Amino acid sequence: MQGEHILETRNLTKEFKGFVAVKDVNLQVRRGSIHALIGPNGAGKTTVFNLLTKFLIPSSGQILFNGTDITKVKPADIARQGLVRSFQISAVFPHLTCLENVRVALQKRLRGDSFDFWRSEKTLRSLDGEADRLLESVNLAAYRDTAAVELPYGRKRALEIATTLALEPE
Repeated sequence: MQGEHILETRNLTKEFKGFVAVKDVNLQVRRGSIHALIGPNGAGKTTVFNLLTKFLIPSSGQILFNGTDITKVKPADIARQGLVRSFQISAVFPHLTCLENVRVALQKRLRGDSFDFWRSEKTLRSLDGEADRLLESVNLAAYRDTAAVELPYGRKRALEIATTLALEPE
């Protein structure tokens, strides 16, 4: 365990052509704790998450993850360090099964930058045990062979959580 705070911002600000969407946000997220970011529509909550995960570049301020300044680090590199997110709108591969969706995420974690869509089924099957464990953890074991497009919204969200967990976020 590194420091007390896993995630911290210092005076985090985002401006869009003169419009200040987020101004001087200072937060500290303690390791192992649960926090909520609440506010009315338009308050900047999504913008803060987009800044933290580098889908947006801050206008000013700092973002620290595990005590290291990640303000200028690319999103993919931040994900590799263990800072990952899910999205409000489901981001799964609709025509892949639940198992296949989780396997894609596991490939990223286990094989680095290589997504082996064209690998043999035998090679991909080596990931099935871990994929099944993740599906079980979000109560989707019964939907293992169901295409994501056939799932109701809540189960798609659970599938997205399983794929996020496959990346072993901190």
